[in-house]
Amino acid sequence: MQNQIRGEYSKYIDEARRPVPTPENICRPDGSCEFGTFDKEFEQMDFLKLKKPTSLPNLFNRLKLTLWQATEVHFEHGVLLAVVCDMGIFGKTMNIFYDKRTQKTYCWDTNLKSAETSIAPNVINGSVSYAETPVSFVRYENWLNEGRVDLSGAHKGKCLITDPRSDKTAVAAIKENYGEAEIFYDFHLSRLSDPSIVSIPFSETRPRPLYSQKDFLKTEGFLTINGEKMVCDENTVAIIDDHRGYYPRHAHYDWVTTLGRYDFDGEKKFFAINLTHNQSVGEVKYNENLIWLEGATSILPPVTFTRKPETADFRNYAEWLIKDEFGMVDLTFKVFSLNPMILHAGIVNIDYYVTFGVLEGFVLDEAGKKYDLTGCMGMGEDKTLLL
Repeated sequence: MQNQIRGEYSKYIDEARRPVPTPENICRPDGSCEFGTFDKEFEQMDFLKLKKPTSLPNLFNRLKLTLWQATEVHFEHGVLLAVVCDMGIFGKTMNIFYDKRTQKTYCWDTNLKSAETSIAPNVINGSVSYAETPVSFVRYENWLNEGRVDLSGAHKGKCLITDPRSDKTAVAAIKENYGEAEIFYDFHLSRLSDPSIVSIPFSETRPRPLYSQKDFLKTEGFLTINGEKMVCDENTVAIIDDHRGYYPRHAHYDWVTTLGRYDFDGEKKFFAINLTHNQSVGEVKYNENLIWLEGATSILPPVTFTRKPETADFRNYAEWLIKDEFGMVDLTFKVFSLNPMILHAGIVNIDYYVTFGVLEGFVLDEAGKKYDLTGCMGMGEDKTLLL
């Protein structure tokens, strides 16, 4: 496709954010890492061969490398997040469903051994990411060199059901909110626009990368939750994220997206955004912020996140303010529901919140065209790691 919008706001976008031809391997022969924005999938991603990506000897690379594939699927009545993850010391299958009608969030989260979790070596030629437990499975078959992915999964049993009507903070109410629920889905996803493929440095002195390929895709198939079947229609879309990297021991990131088929200028159009703030050592050159349209992309500059209140203190409602310094991004994310995942276990501490609500405000593309996103579904993450 390679249709990238340019115009009066392009002066705010560093040229390093423009895609360049992708090398065969993200790991160079000398053990350093390729950094930047790339135009297609890497054939090889030998992250374990990077030399000293952390302060530990290279034999610990396998334990420090985080790998996952995740997908957000947007239906008329809800949003699914489907994840298979390998964090080096353990693996995970996770499914989260947000019901827009009730504002309830359902989360199935099952850990398994890292050795029992298979993350594909790349996302081309039918490579498979897969994990299965007695109560769950998540399976990706990746053909992104042809612009498509097949995704299926299921989860049953113990489920954290978050009800925003609770008068307690989401964290305080965790122990009270478990129930039984079941979900199953089977999707075929096909690319709507160019992918976002970035390798971001998290250190000035080490080859410590955060790699992400995100794709905006049309979705066919269905999802069934607690006996209710939701069939994909002409408006159903997804964003898929192939994510790999060496996080610093103390790490944090913020993320917000919206995706759908929205009404702009009296016409329904496929549209999505990705807005992330993390520990990039050069965020002007190395970030993953952009707009997806059908057949076109437009890059966005770095953004900041401000929360009122902080996510750990969430009760029923919060606001996240997301802005850049040039007036291209001016959004308020009105959070109505969230799912907290808190793990404090000695050497591993994770505070991870997945949030849902609606947006208010706008983004501008590089040509200056304004997209009013007021009322559009919003989804976000607020994640802090101590590894």
